Amino acid sequence: MKKTTLGILLILAVYGSGLLHGQVEVALRIREGVPVIPVAIPAFIAADSSEQAQAAARTLRDIVKADLEYSRVFKPIQETHYRYLRRPLNPDQIFFKDWDELQANLLIVGQVKRGEQEGTLQFEGKIYDVKSERFIAGKSYTAESGLVRLVAHKFADELMMVYGEPPVFTTKIVFCSDRDGNWELYMMDYDGHNQTRLTFNTKEDYMPAWSADGRRIAYTAYEGTSAKLYILHPFEGRRDLVFDQGTSFSPSFSPDGKWLAFCSQEDPSNTDIYVASSDGRNPRRITFSKAADTAPTWSPTNREIAFTSDRLGTPQIFIMDREGSNVRRVSFGGRYHDGPAWAPTGDRLVYVGRVEAVFDMYVLDLRSNEIMKLTEGYARNELPCWSPDGRHILFQSNRFGSTNQIFSIDYDGKNTRQLTSKGQNKLPDWARKSQ
Repeated sequence: MKKTTLGILLILAVYGSGLLHGQVEVALRIREGVPVIPVAIPAFIAADSSEQAQAAARTLRDIVKADLEYSRVFKPIQETHYRYLRRPLNPDQIFFKDWDELQANLLIVGQVKRGEQEGTLQFEGKIYDVKSERFIAGKSYTAESGLVRLVAHKFADELMMVYGEPPVFTTKIVFCSDRDGNWELYMMDYDGHNQTRLTFNTKEDYMPAWSADGRRIAYTAYEGTSAKLYILHPFEGRRDLVFDQGTSFSPSFSPDGKWLAFCSQEDPSNTDIYVASSDGRNPRRITFSKAADTAPTWSPTNREIAFTSDRLGTPQIFIMDREGSNVRRVSFGGRYHDGPAWAPTGDRLVYVGRVEAVFDMYVLDLRSNEIMKLTEGYARNELPCWSPDGRHILFQSNRFGSTNQIFSIDYDGKNTRQLTSKGQNKLPDWARKSQ
């Protein structure tokens, strides 16, 4: 696959800126403890009269605003507030008291004009601190007109990074879809746009997982009854066979990029967890129970792995050291818990619990042992994974019919969004790093 390049020029630098006991069944919420930051995003200015520049100014502003609304860090002020401004925005002379009266802590100013080359645009965005009346950061981008969405996402990520947050809006989601008649791997933006097919073969491709650097995808390819583990290099257009002994599935890269955990059934009656180097070499088995041990997920420290096991009779969530020692159970209060995913903040696990025929997601706070029910409904809400900042969760669900689709939800159960609709879509994984 050919990766499109985007020319970026930084015009101004950034300045400044054991067994768990006493588990509570339900908690009202998980507290983040950080208030949202009010942001003013007035209409971006078209610096020339071309229809292209004016349309791009509107699109860029709308996307940046949508990104920040999604962030749970920033909160764009209401559109109706802008009518109370005493004077039009002058990007060359900012009257900070006007924006302070609108109760904005930050001001984002954008200007767009046609680029020097045919079919290109130039966007300049600046970020100001209203309270201290100072410039914080600015960037200038030159890009093809078809890359307006990417430019907007990159600029929104700049604001995230100014406040010490990981970039989210330029990250990618990999998932499985049968929309073209066969189960293949696809990739999309965090908001569901730009859905692109990655694999083209007669095999059925499942269970994709991003590498720590966002450059590789480990996945399982089924051909008949055989399931082999591969690593796809989506931006180079090649793949490598990693493990072909028995049935291998459910890969998971460690956050430091050094290790790959996965499941294998060398014995058809038993599933165990293996750890190999990140290229799949030197695999070693780390679980040896007679039960099914599946769904490994790494802790952010790279020292522990959470997983599912039915070694006590029913599927439950356990944590073990990377070498397979010090195994302890962390899920209680139910007969079926599966599919854990470790938050990048290290303090939470999201997993699936089943009550009768209903599958819902729960978040376990590993410090307080509190559990919050994340979803509610007569559906199968499954296969969760976290955003890079730990504020959002992807999952698959059949809540709107018989087909599975991919959704995102905030860490506290708010703001559910459907991201896919064509065909069946499932098994999402969110890249830790942006492209």
